[in-house]
Amino acid sequence: MQNLKILWLREDLRTEDNDAFINIAKNTEKFTVFYAYDELKFKFRSAQRWWLYKSLQKLEDKLSNAGISFKIFNSDPLTAIKVLAKKYTINQLYFNKHYEPKEKNTEIEIEKYLEKNQIEVKKYNGNLLQSPFDVKKKDGTPFQVFTPYWRNAEEQYIKKFNFSKKIPRFKGKKIINDNKKILEEIIKPKKKWYQKFEKYWQVGEDQAKLLLKKFINNSISNYSTNRDIPSNEGTSKLSPYLAFGEISVQYIFDECYKISKKNIGFRKYINEIGWREFAHHLLNHFPQMENGNLRKQFDNFKWVKDEKKLTKWKMGKTGYPIVDAGMRELYETGWMHNRVRMITASFLVKHLRINWIEGEKHFRDSLLDFNMPNNIAGWQWVAGCGADAAPYFRIFNPILQGEKFDSEGIYVKKWVKELNNIPKKFIHKPWELPKDIANKINFNLDRDYINPIVNHEEARQMALKAFADLKK
Repeated sequence: MQNLKILWLREDLRTEDNDAFINIAKNTEKFTVFYAYDELKFKFRSAQRWWLYKSLQKLEDKLSNAGISFKIFNSDPLTAIKVLAKKYTINQLYFNKHYEPKEKNTEIEIEKYLEKNQIEVKKYNGNLLQSPFDVKKKDGTPFQVFTPYWRNAEEQYIKKFNFSKKIPRFKGKKIINDNKKILEEIIKPKKKWYQKFEKYWQVGEDQAKLLLKKFINNSISNYSTNRDIPSNEGTSKLSPYLAFGEISVQYIFDECYKISKKNIGFRKYINEIGWREFAHHLLNHFPQMENGNLRKQFDNFKWVKDEKKLTKWKMGKTGYPIVDAGMRELYETGWMHNRVRMITASFLVKHLRINWIEGEKHFRDSLLDFNMPNNIAGWQWVAGCGADAAPYFRIFNPILQGEKFDSEGIYVKKWVKELNNIPKKFIHKPWELPKDIANKINFNLDRDYINPIVNHEEARQMALKAFADLKK
C-alpha cells in the first residue's frame, strides 16, 4: 500500500489562509482531503445542511481542478480515518483544532487511535484568533466580562500578530472527485425550505472575500450606526462564511487593520470579532453552558411551557410587527439582523417567559450562521443567566425598539407584508390604528394580521415578578 498524508477538514472549508492545508501542501504534492459528515451533528441544524451541501460542492470543484483527492464520508471522523487506513498506509494526519468541548473530545479520541497506530499528528490553530485558553486574568482564572476580556485578548493577539495571506501552490493536474451521491442523497436537505436561500446567498470562500472587500470599502465607516438599522445593508453578512470557515477570522482582522482611518465603525466591527472569541472562551472554560445556565440561580426560574405561543413566535405571528418581521426574515433567508435577534430573543424569554433553551434550539435549526458558542452565549446574555449578561429586568419593549430602529417601518413592511398600508405612526402598534383610518385602507386587525398574543406591560410586570421571586 502507498504512503499517504491526509487532511481532515471540518469548519475550515477553504484553501487559503488554512494552516493545516498550507502545511500539508508544503510537505507533499500528493495527499487526500476528507470531510466526515456526521448525521447526528446536523440532525437539528436543518438550514446549515443546505450551506454545507453547497460549500462542499464548491470545495470539491476547487480541489478537483487542483488535482487533489477529496473524499466525503457519511460517518464520524474516526470511522472515516479507519476506512482510509485500511486502504492506504497513512503516515500523517493534518487538521485545524476546533474549540468546542465535543469537538475537542473527538480530537483526543482520534489522536489516541493515531498514536496507537504510529501515525503522526500535525495540528494547527482553528477558526479563532487564538486559543480560548491563551487569555486569562492575572490570577489565572477565566474572564466572565467582555470588555476586560477583549481588551486583554486583542492586545495579546496584536503583540504576536504576524499574519500574511497564505495561498497553497497546487501542482497536480485536474482529476475527478465524485461525491455526488452523498452530497445529493445524504447531505442535501429533503425539505424544499432551503430553496428560498438560493435567492439570498452565494456560498464559498471566493464570495466571502468579495463580501469583506465590499463591506470595508462601502460600509464599515458607518457600521456603528447602520448595524442597528435592520432595513440597511449595514453589516458584513460574513457570519455564515465564518461558521463554515470559508474565510479565516485572521484574514478579516488583518484586512480591517489595514484601514488607514480607523473610526468608531472599525472599532465596533472589531469588537464583534471579540464577542465571537469571548463566546468560545466562555464555552471552553464553562462547558456546562452547553446544556444549562451559567448562573445556577436560574435553574429555579419559573419558565412557562406554552407550545401554542412558542409556535406563534417561531412563525412570526406574535402581533408585534418587529418581532414577527425578524422571525419571518429568519425563515425566508436563514439569517436575521443582530438587533432583531436580541428583540425576538428577549420577547421569547421575557414577554412569554419561555425557556431560552427553546429559542436556542430553534435558532440552531434555522440559522445558516449557527455556531454553538455564539448561539448559547447570545441566548444566555439575553436571558440574563450567562456571563456578562443583560440583567433580566432589562426588558426590550418591542414597540419602542421598532420605532427607534425601524422608524419608517421599512423592515417590517418588507417581511410583514399585510401591514404595507399602515401609516408609519402605527406600524409598530397596529392595534392602535383609528377606525376611520382602518376603514379607509380596508384593514382589519383580526382578519389581516393578529392581535398581540400578550400585552406588553402586563407581560413585563409578570417577568419582573418572576425574577423577584427567583431572588427570594
